[in-house]
Amino acid sequence: MIRRILHIDMDAFYASVEQRDNPALRGKPVAVGGDPDKRGVVAAASYEARTFGVRSAVSMAQAVRLCPALEIVHPNFTKYRDVSRQVFDIFRRVTPLVEPLSLDEAYLDVTENAWGEPLGTTVAKRIKEEIRAATGLTASAGVAPNKFLAKIASGWQKPDGLTVIPPERVEVFLQNLPVDALWGVGPVTARKLRARGIETLTDVRTASPELLRDTVGSLADWLQQLARGEDDRAVVSEHEPKSSGSENTFERDLEDLDEIRREITGMACDAAAWLVRTERYARTVTVKVRYHDFTTITRSHSDAPTREEGAIVARALALVDKTEAGRRPIRLLGVSVHNLCTEPDPPEPQPRLPFEITASRP
Repeated sequence: MIRRILHIDMDAFYASVEQRDNPALRGKPVAVGGDPDKRGVVAAASYEARTFGVRSAVSMAQAVRLCPALEIVHPNFTKYRDVSRQVFDIFRRVTPLVEPLSLDEAYLDVTENAWGEPLGTTVAKRIKEEIRAATGLTASAGVAPNKFLAKIASGWQKPDGLTVIPPERVEVFLQNLPVDALWGVGPVTARKLRARGIETLTDVRTASPELLRDTVGSLADWLQQLARGEDDRAVVSEHEPKSSGSENTFERDLEDLDEIRREITGMACDAAAWLVRTERYARTVTVKVRYHDFTTITRSHSDAPTREEGAIVARALALVDKTEAGRRPIRLLGVSVHNLCTEPDPPEPQPRLPFEITASRP
């Protein structure tokens, strides 16, 4: 059976919410994020800002240099989550097969849907209309036989786009795509592939398996499969979290070891609280440190599963001692827990004695 998969992505979500709620920002370059003089980072940029080269994840200081007229808005995640809930309520009225990727994007399997619509294109149009009516915002949608193609299609005509890749057009669509379009190929991997003369998806298909494995390792078979337009991943409505944690970029570099340990302790306590709240245990604690020169390291320790605050704090602090904290200025710290499970390991069985000891009264 040919599946009908949608990938729906809200357009410049945080920035669009701010422009919706503040008419003075409409039509202007807007960036949501931190202050440029306090190491702030762009969380989202409006399409007007993107014409100047402002993108998410760039420093706000650089964004202001690119666009001196940039309007900076501090994020309001409570508001964004509220809008996200409205959007996902619409998705789930159509199908229970909704796989969230973030607050503003998701995969939907609408092969069978509550509207009884046989065409994925019609479902996508109706969802876009309902999102606009409920939130005043636009979304872009991709419709395709699988997740890989739907994801590419949704970004094809942003903003407010709708791109459909029917099964009979998959081959034509794939032929001219660059290697960057492949899921799992970031800038570093793309450079490695291009250095071997592999520029397009057609090149990936025709490359020898040995050359591809030598270039990208275990990704080789997966990339060749995607390059043929094949992706049998199902839309999964719920994902078990694989980790949790937090990190913080500081307004000034931290040099005092006691202050560093206090920050780590607070983050470790937060991680332990999350484990208790979600009824999970963690085997691994990881500490992340970014020094003043942007060198970034991680240190991890694995042991018996725990969610005890004291144990997680102790392990995190021991990991800090394995860094150059207190000797090199630090701009970012993070603590996370991994290798999660829902119950602790059972206690070790007590050794059985080869004979029984009985006691009797005289």
